[in-house]
Parts: sequence; C-alpha cells; structure tokens
Amino acid sequence: MPKIVILPGDGIGPEVTAAAVEVLREVAPDLTFEEHLIGGIAYEAHGEPFPQVTRDALTDADAVLLGTVGGPQNSPWNSLARPLRPESGLLALRKALGCYANLRPVRVQPGLEHLSPLKPELARGVDILIVRELLGGVYFDQDRSIDGDTAYNTMRYTTPEVERVAKMAFWAAEQRKGRVTSVDKANVLEVSELWRRDVQALRDREYRSIHLNHEYVDSVAMLIVSDPSRYDVIVTENLFGDILSDLAAVIPGSLGLMPSASLGDGAGLFEPIHGSAPDIAGKGIANPAAAIMSAAMLLRHGLKRSDAANQIERAVALALREEPTRDLGGKADTQTFTRAVLEAMGTPVG
Repeated sequence: MPKIVILPGDGIGPEVTAAAVEVLREVAPDLTFEEHLIGGIAYEAHGEPFPQVTRDALTDADAVLLGTVGGPQNSPWNSLARPLRPESGLLALRKALGCYANLRPVRVQPGLEHLSPLKPELARGVDILIVRELLGGVYFDQDRSIDGDTAYNTMRYTTPEVERVAKMAFWAAEQRKGRVTSVDKANVLEVSELWRRDVQALRDREYRSIHLNHEYVDSVAMLIVSDPSRYDVIVTENLFGDILSDLAAVIPGSLGLMPSASLGDGAGLFEPIHGSAPDIAGKGIANPAAAIMSAAMLLRHGLKRSDAANQIERAVALALREEPTRDLGGKADTQTFTRAVLEAMGTPVG
C-alpha cells in the first residue's frame, strides 16, 4: 500500500492538512499515512526544524503532504540562527527529497471569475502552470555573507540544473497547449544568459514541437496580471519563480486556492502555497481548498491516479460555488467546506 508522509507543520497547517487527508482517505482508501513534525513545532520538540526522525520517514515514502511552516513576524523562532528557523526546515526537506521543480497551477475555475480581483474578461479562462526551479540559485548558494555594512548572496546555475527543470516544463507543455515562456533577466545577468541559452538549446534538440518564447522577468510581472491568458507554461529560476508565482496567486482570488507539487528524483512534495496564517490558527476558519487540491496533485503526479485527482478537483470547484470560505466572501469554515467537497464527491457525510 502506498505510504504518504504527513507533515502538518505550523499555524493553520494541521487544520488544512487534516481536511486534505480526510478527502484522500475517501477517494483512495488503500493509502497509509504516517505523521511527523517539521518547522517551528519540530524545533520545539527536537531542537531542529527538520529532525532526523522526520528525515528517516521519507526513506520509503511514496509521497509527502505538507501543511505550512513558520510563525508570526514577532515569533521567537525568527530570532534563531538561520539553520534553526522553520523555513530552513522546508528548504532542507526539498533538498532531501531532490525536488528540483515546483509546479504551481494558476487556474480560474469556470463560473468563479467573480472571485478574481481582475476584470472578468481578463480572469476568464486563465490556466497557467508555473514551473519554478527549486534547488538552485540565490536561495541555495553557499557563497553568502554579512560582514559589517556589507552583505552578499550569489546566484549560480549549471547547465544540468537548467536542463532538468526545462525538461519538466516542456513535458508539461506537451500535455497542455504546447507553449512555454522562459523567464530570465538576460539583458543584465550572466546567469540568465546561460539560462536562456540552455533552455533554447534543449528545445531545439529535443522538443521542436513546443513553441518557446523568452521574456524578461519585469515584463512578465506586468503581463501576468494585465494579460494572463497569453501564458500557458512559464519556467524560471528559483527567485523569479518565487515572486512570480506569489504574484499570480492573486488571479484566482485567494492564496487559499493555490496548490503546488514539487517533483524531482524521489517522492514528490505536495503543499498549499499559502503561509501559516497564525492570526487564524486554531479557529477552524482556514480555507482548506489549496491543501485539498495539493492532495489531488499528489494523486496525479505522485501516484499516477489522474481519475481520482480529477474527482477531487471537480468536487472542489463545486464546493467553491456552493460553500465559499470567508476569504472568498462566503461563510463556510474549514469543516463546512471539507464536508461540501466530500458531498460533491458523492461521499455520504454523517
């Protein structure tokens, strides 16, 4: 039976993850679940945000479902040395799993255009997949320092790192509209010159059926909200992908609607992209849609069960129409929305 490691994490993580697990149990009753700690709560229990017991559990995992990590800005965790902070546990988790490609779908569901801050005619039909490189660039390079009044970080990429994430983007585009936009800053950054050269060379060598376009990150930051339908698959490096995917997250109407999948050499990591929202943690009002849709991505990409994933996604879309959560202008709390998803799946709810 497939083993799913559950890492609820901090803040609203345990609440939204519990909702996702409830849906997974109904649609895939053969799965087994094993829960472990990560983030701030792991530091409090074990003195580190990614303890060895959690690391060991990943060895035979088929997929990992993550909640959230981190606390409020004034959290005592933020005064810790950087390797002990909750977010460092997340970076270490991605590296341990070899997850080099983060897939973030940005989709406006039919009939839900009114949830978007964009005009309905701009939001209608938006369906973008952002593929973000996840293990390289400025976030991971060890050539970094603060020395008095001077600080620096280094962005570095190699051709193999660029090619492997570009392959993921081209593969995804083959199953969609066949269009890839590679995002860089090649007019001022040498690392972006390498990025552009290698993505183009890979396309010309192995993916000639894909239409490839290169755009600068500052231009994309404007166009992704002023003309989002121009994009199908976007591929970019770690820092640019982090910023662009958070910017694009406003298009569907809420961070609570944004799932993600991080894929690579081993078990995939699946998580909502929203934060830990400590101000509402424990109140039972968090929107679990992104966590539930992350569970759908787990089924599709981690276990190759597209039919079950489609069933969940259809049910979430219906529940969003009938029982929108508070962040979407509705009244549904976490439990009410989860129950609506189960009902939409045809699951009897007592």
